[in-house]
Amino acid sequence: MRQFLLFLIVILCGFTFIGRLFYLQIYKGSSDNLYEDNALRKVFDLPKRGFIYDRNGQLLVSNQPSYDVMIIPREVEPLDTLEFCNLLKIDKEDFIKKYERARHYSPRLESVFVSHLSKEDYAVLQEKMRKFKGFYIQKRSLRNYNTTIGANVLGDIGEVNNRIIQRNPSYRMGDLIGNQGVEASYEKTLRGVKGIKFIQKDRFNRDIGPYKGGIFDTIPEQGKDITITIDAQLQAYGELLMKNKRGGIIAIEPSTGEILTMVSAPSYNPNLLVGRARSRNFTKLYYDTIAKPLFDRGLKAQYPPGSPFKVLNALIGLQENVVTTEEKFGCRMGYYLGSRRLTGCHHHRTPLNMNDGIAQSCNAYFANVYRRIIEKYDTPHEGMDVWSDHVKSFGLGNYLGYDLKIGNKGRIPDGDFYDKWYGKNRWAATYNISNAIGQGEVEATPIQLANMVAAIANRGHYYTPHIIKAIEGDTIDSNYTTRKYTTIDKAHFEPAIQGMFDVFNKGTAASLKVKGIDICGKTGTAENFIKIDSVKTQLTDHSIFVAFAPKDNPKIALAIFVENGYWGSRFAGKMASLMIEKYIRGSITRTDLEDWILRHSLENEYAKPYSGESFRINGETQLQVVDEQEYHRLKERAKKLNRPINIE
Repeated sequence: MRQFLLFLIVILCGFTFIGRLFYLQIYKGSSDNLYEDNALRKVFDLPKRGFIYDRNGQLLVSNQPSYDVMIIPREVEPLDTLEFCNLLKIDKEDFIKKYERARHYSPRLESVFVSHLSKEDYAVLQEKMRKFKGFYIQKRSLRNYNTTIGANVLGDIGEVNNRIIQRNPSYRMGDLIGNQGVEASYEKTLRGVKGIKFIQKDRFNRDIGPYKGGIFDTIPEQGKDITITIDAQLQAYGELLMKNKRGGIIAIEPSTGEILTMVSAPSYNPNLLVGRARSRNFTKLYYDTIAKPLFDRGLKAQYPPGSPFKVLNALIGLQENVVTTEEKFGCRMGYYLGSRRLTGCHHHRTPLNMNDGIAQSCNAYFANVYRRIIEKYDTPHEGMDVWSDHVKSFGLGNYLGYDLKIGNKGRIPDGDFYDKWYGKNRWAATYNISNAIGQGEVEATPIQLANMVAAIANRGHYYTPHIIKAIEGDTIDSNYTTRKYTTIDKAHFEPAIQGMFDVFNKGTAASLKVKGIDICGKTGTAENFIKIDSVKTQLTDHSIFVAFAPKDNPKIALAIFVENGYWGSRFAGKMASLMIEKYIRGSITRTDLEDWILRHSLENEYAKPYSGESFRINGETQLQVVDEQEYHRLKERAKKLNRPINIE
């Protein structure tokens, strides 16, 4: 029995030693556990971020070398802080703050101490780094924006914070991440995969060479290059036209849903958010709460769509069989309920059929059509729901599902909306007749209106708007190549499109025609109210225009909002004609329109709420003209953009 017990003890001891050896050499020595091994120093090799090209192959975003000073707090030894601070161009207070932040993050893990050293600073510091234990220099790629345009499109990159690290442990303190625009939407694609080297240390914490000959080391995988749908030349021209103005321009290729241009004004040079000056520049942009350059008006601003919305009501009226294309309605400078005028209108001949109703933008015509749609059903609630479903089928009233991370839903009311507002069965179509003309409770973003126009241009379908055109070695999401259909039959679109065509032939945009290009469009004017000292105050109306061209086989559909731009054809309409001609021809023949837009500024309109100056809806004298030097500078920039564009 004793011999058996002794044998059993020997066997157990043997298995214990074997198990311990397996744990130390196999399990603990595996790459999964190397990150926790304090005897190893981890050196990350950061990959180069992928390049970004426009649809025509123009390089928009590349990389430039940058150098970061890294710190491992527990390895820091006493040092000459004055000399170190002078080399890094920081003061002692900053040194202490940065050290405490790094120590709080992790005493044993490396993090960025000072980022974005210049080449000159790096050359001086590198020679003296041996004097500062616990610090080392890490090379990384910093973004280089090879353009001054499209800041809202391209976005920027910045350091991750603790919240991001907790949500995604693959990031470490000091890593960079896309913050907005394409940089954020395609972060995983552009970022690449970090490489790592494991350095063995001795008992004195000195490096003695690669761990196990470097068998666990990995090399970085460079981020993938992407091509976006933006036309850089058209984007630059759109931003030029919006100089000294506020608003948004969204242009879409109807046959694909590709976003051709996405202008938000005012904008800024994307290079302002690169390097050590990034924080200071971002703060300045962020706290500009008047112009709001960081606010993407093309995706987030919600405006009343105004008269372009009338085209939808015409289509819904035809689909619901409550009106024909030839039926006429009279107009007495507005729409009346008995003796009470519910909405006004401008002077034009009367009565009008659908074609002339669209071309002349008659409010009374569409008020009649809208009322018939709602009153076709047993209750206003049911009629409102039907109307709302038709409108939403064009992509309004909800997120479109595009591949950019920001946006707003807009607002398309339904029966429940008005039940909450007025009470169940206590309202009628005349309570919200402003919906007929794109006012009232209806709101849309510029990209939603551009998508609506693309659906009309396609005679009843659209593709989800998207910014990605191609990914190196990969394919784009099939969601962007799948047709989405509206609830309107294809046969009903031709009368509405003819009406939009006649807007340029005999309607409210007759002065904006471009010879040789068949443009279909719709002017819009939206009332503009804000609260000043808690008092609802009306300011100058917004200028709105939607259009597509050519009429058959359209290449471009767009929506333009110019805040405080008076009326549709005054600012937005002129810009629409110019943008369409620029894209289709590559140069401008309507230089009279271009000169007018470049010469005039709306900055004085934007100052009125703060200056106390009153406004008038009309009045040529209120228009601000830029000085001659500014005009000639803008004109020269426009000339440089006159070169052919391939849109095939």
